[in-house]
Amino acid sequence: MVEIELDGQKVEVAEGCMVMHAAEKAGTYIPHFCYHKKLSIAANCRMCLVDVEKAPKPMPACATPVTQGMIVRTKSDKAIKAQQSVMEFLLINHPLDCPICDQGGECQLQDLAVGYGGSSSRYEEEKRVVFHKDVGPLISMEEMSRCIHCTRCVRFGQEVAGVMELGMIHRGEHSEITTVTGDTVDSELSGNMIDICPVGALTSKPFRYSARTWELSRRRSVSPHDSTGANLIVQVKNHKVMRVVPLENEAVNECWIADRDRFSYESLNSDERLTQPMLKQGGVWKEVDWQTALEYVANGLKNIKSDHGASSIGALVSPHSTLEELYLASALVRGLGSDNIDYRLRNAEFAAPEGIRWLGTSIASLSTLQRVLVVGSNLRKDHPLFAQRIRQAARHGCQVSAIADVAYDWAMPVQSFVAQGASEWVYTLGRIASAIAQEKGVTAPQGAAAADDAAQAIARSLLGGERKAVLLGNGAAHHAQATQLLALANWIGEQTGASVGYLTEAANTVGAQFVGAHPVNGGLNAGQMLSGGLKAALLLNTEPVHDSAAGAQAIAALAGAEMVVTLSPFKANLEFSDVLLPIAPFTETSGSFVNAEGRIQGFHAVVRPLGDTRPAWKVLRVLANLLGVPGFDFETSQDVLARATNAPAGTVTQVPAAQLSNTVKAVPAATTAAGEPVVASIYQLDGLLRRSTSLQLTADARLAREGVAA
Repeated sequence: MVEIELDGQKVEVAEGCMVMHAAEKAGTYIPHFCYHKKLSIAANCRMCLVDVEKAPKPMPACATPVTQGMIVRTKSDKAIKAQQSVMEFLLINHPLDCPICDQGGECQLQDLAVGYGGSSSRYEEEKRVVFHKDVGPLISMEEMSRCIHCTRCVRFGQEVAGVMELGMIHRGEHSEITTVTGDTVDSELSGNMIDICPVGALTSKPFRYSARTWELSRRRSVSPHDSTGANLIVQVKNHKVMRVVPLENEAVNECWIADRDRFSYESLNSDERLTQPMLKQGGVWKEVDWQTALEYVANGLKNIKSDHGASSIGALVSPHSTLEELYLASALVRGLGSDNIDYRLRNAEFAAPEGIRWLGTSIASLSTLQRVLVVGSNLRKDHPLFAQRIRQAARHGCQVSAIADVAYDWAMPVQSFVAQGASEWVYTLGRIASAIAQEKGVTAPQGAAAADDAAQAIARSLLGGERKAVLLGNGAAHHAQATQLLALANWIGEQTGASVGYLTEAANTVGAQFVGAHPVNGGLNAGQMLSGGLKAALLLNTEPVHDSAAGAQAIAALAGAEMVVTLSPFKANLEFSDVLLPIAPFTETSGSFVNAEGRIQGFHAVVRPLGDTRPAWKVLRVLANLLGVPGFDFETSQDVLARATNAPAGTVTQVPAAQLSNTVKAVPAATTAAGEPVVASIYQLDGLLRRSTSLQLTADARLAREGVAA
């Protein structure tokens, strides 16, 4: 540790730290633009100049290492004058368009100009002009004349997103940030460039000119998409979501969010929103009131139960639904006497649950891994924020190995990438197990194939290092031999000391297991229900044609049922539904999501329900009451959460460790994998994403429509 004196205060920091780090520790603010705690040091804005005793001139705090006994003054005349001079230079070419700038009110340059800028300029020459660039549907670069060349966006692309999509060309006042070749910015994390831009050079294209920052209310929420559980700030005006930005949570999403977390809000006010209950009568959809719709559903379910038995009723539920909704859907179906409920819509294998499948380690630990093997995942697109953490680990020497159907570009160094069809994954893991057994002198798992060169390379990698993980992706989870893959991964983990876990697909995949949203007493699984096994089907927040392995075949299967009830925020499943009940998306209801590490995160509604929409937990409660199912006397979603967790609401913030398990007790006999596992592309994962206009205009969405692997 090194001790320095900062503005008369003694501060102790680690050797190698910069003066800026010491100031942060001491709670002293030093003005800056190019410095960002998550990016490398560039020292090119010079706004953080400070007075260091015995130094002949002011020094940049972000790039000056501390030394024992150093004396630093951040508010001396020398420091203030230097900072004012830098500000004067920064404002020479800056356009005076704060009144129309989207960044106005939350602009670092604007804030610091008040403290360090002059009231008038000494320069009368013409200001430079930088022409705008079209870089895609998400980021606006219309006013690049505002750019102060801090290069935060460039460094973010290189270091966090892994792709240098922006760079600086020319020199002096002719310098400009551009894509160089005129390409679009296509990173799945690109929206973070908007947040870290300290001026209004990069702004949100969907949000552009729609509101001023001081008009917006800021409310916390949690992303309903992938299993990271990214923390969000949802910004609202007149009960309408206008913008979504990250809420910093170092243990979950740090200060980043994926583009699908940021821009999916567009679908919340789309023309496809369902705002009134609807019944199909004579093949024609008609709007009705809630009482009519719910009584119709209740009477229909009673009649079907009477005619065909409770086992003819089932529910297909989305793992993007809240914990409370999943619990009540399960309780409702079981209250009717059926065990037909499932969230595993894209699975090909439905092994009896032996524990709650989860990540196997903490999300934060992914950043510090030294060895990792990823099986059956397009990591960068399926889990952008997990990929970002593993990318940071790779930058510090982590050896990444992968098995997938295609050699994807993960924007990070991958030591070994075995690209094979899904039917070969079990054999490949077996070869890796054989290579490990050979290296350690132990017996390989029964039936494991002989090791080849690629398997030996992965085995040697996993046998080195200390912090290791074997991660099974969406393709492995949906695989026809999913249990065999997990059993082999567990064997590899035991022999190498690696944690083993699932990346998990959706916001509540772990939560759905926690509340038992799957058959536990011999009920029909999702595959059987989507093969025509039901007379009455409840579809909670899901569109089987897009969300299930059955795909278009689900239409015929569900059309054969006597009653199909869709609970959705959108006009969905029109081909085979008999009733549409408008339920609230995550912004219009309260609830909880459980992320891949088992962390339970609650959130509240940020806007009131649109039209006659109702929170799904309320709809399920009333429906249960009409059906005479006992135990549905909930007043709030917190009451539901308390019942689901068997503890007062808010006291359980983590799924109990005793219930989290990736072990396999009984491995089914070897089978031939039936085709490729069904995995949703990045912007087709759920109904919100499918209806987000800007996301559907991206390169990733276009490639998915064309059937090209990203």
